[in-house]
This record gives sequence, structure tokens and C-alpha cells, in this order.
Amino acid sequence: MRTRLLALIAAAVLAVLGATTPAAQAAAPAIDGQMCTDEGGTVEYESTKGSWVCVDGKYNGKPID
Repeated sequence: MRTRLLALIAAAVLAVLGATTPAAQAAAPAIDGQMCTDEGGTVEYESTKGSWVCVDGKYNGKPID
């Protein structure tokens, strides 16, 4: 009985987390390279993270999609 209850709770928590993640990602506007350079920044590759980021300007530190 205890195992089934824990499994049910775990499934419910994972369902809630899975449902909220796409909404949080959709809320942030995507920054592209053109937007970065238009606002005074430069697009640079960050090797520690393995991704492109905007450096300086309005979108400083934002990931490039």
C-alpha cells in the first residue's frame, strides 16, 4: 500500500512539472543573432556551455536560439 501511494505521488509531481516546463520556456522571448547585433551586442560562442550567447548590448548574457 505504501509503495503504491508513493508511486502515485511521484507520478503526480512529475506530471505537474512536465506541464509547467513548456509554459516557462514559451514565456521567454527567443533571441536570435540579428536581434543581438541590432541592439549593440555581439554573438559569441561560449565553449564552457557549448552554446551561443549575446555579449553586451540590450540582451547581454542571453542565449541565442
